[in-house]
Amino acid sequence: VQLQASGGGLVQPGGSLTLSCVISGLTFSNYVVAWFRQNQGQEREWVAVVDRAGDATYHHYSVKGRFKISRDNDKNTVLLRMDTLRPEDTAVYFCAAARVIQIEKILPAHFDFWGHGTQVTVSS
Repeated sequence: VQLQASGGGLVQPGGSLTLSCVISGLTFSNYVVAWFRQNQGQEREWVAVVDRAGDATYHHYSVKGRFKISRDNDKNTVLLRMDTLRPEDTAVYFCAAARVIQIEKILPAHFDFWGHGTQVTVSS
């Protein structure tokens, strides 16, 4: 199983980025997919989750209205569109896949597969 995340970079405050996660080696439509982020010395926190069909999405309150997760089951791809970026959004972003999660409490331990992270830096 491979999760290939890309799209990170350096962007000014107020700018936009779109992260992409391409997943192979599993039946993509059977998995919930999420984006997490982490800074050094801090816990990994969930950012956004999309259900198997792409019908339901959940966004952490800190990014709601600015970030949008989506998926394309024909392309085995999950996107995270990030607008109005803030310096506090700076982190390494990871995509992850799980068969089943508890939406009331989204934890890294619930996810079966992880990609390598992509760095997002928001700075002027």
